[in-house]
Amino acid sequence: MVQTMPILEVIALDAPDAEAAQAGGADRLELVADMASDGLTPSVATFREVRAAVDLPIRVMLRDAAGFAPGDLTRLRRQAAELREAGAAEFVLGFLDAEGEVDEGVTSGLVAELEGCAWTFHRALDNSNDVFRSWAAVQALGCDTVLAAGSSRGVEDGIEKLKKLVTQAPPALLVGGGLHQRHVAELLAAGVTGFHVGSAVRPGGWSSPVDGAAVREWVTLLV
Repeated sequence: MVQTMPILEVIALDAPDAEAAQAGGADRLELVADMASDGLTPSVATFREVRAAVDLPIRVMLRDAAGFAPGDLTRLRRQAAELREAGAAEFVLGFLDAEGEVDEGVTSGLVAELEGCAWTFHRALDNSNDVFRSWAAVQALGCDTVLAAGSSRGVEDGIEKLKKLVTQAPPALLVGGGLHQRHVAELLAAGVTGFHVGSAVRPGGWSSPVDGAAVREWVTLLV
């Protein structure tokens, strides 16, 4: 996927979040549950509510345990099938093995349920042993996007790696994880066109909903 115009993806937990994100001008949603675990698979009911509330593309998280190994791959595959049946066509996933390398077998096992769907390999990349070696492994898995901060500590620590990763696309690089507005101009200048925010558009933190005005502030930075 060649992505030329900057896009803003916003994390949503429910339909009100999605509506606020759309009102603020977001281009896409990442739908998750349980941010205390850094985002797990939402229910089919929540997906249906969000899909009915907005007309934005929705990337649905497929992750059932904190960390970067699946809790139950069979269950995850069943959830993926159920979400697809409900109308989901875009997903977010990615796994590491016990040695900290991209788990190509496990990831491919879940991707097998997603034939024809666009999907993002998420920040497992940042938590791997080497983000550049992992990027090369991910390129063979079929995703169109990689969500990364360049470091497990966030964008502030990983920004120089992000500038190198963006030159290795495809897949498209979507930057998120400790992303602040002060980073945007530098990343745009380096060629980054994908930006991903969560708590940055929730003035009260994760206990508060997405704020449409906060989303609009980010959108104006990308114009």
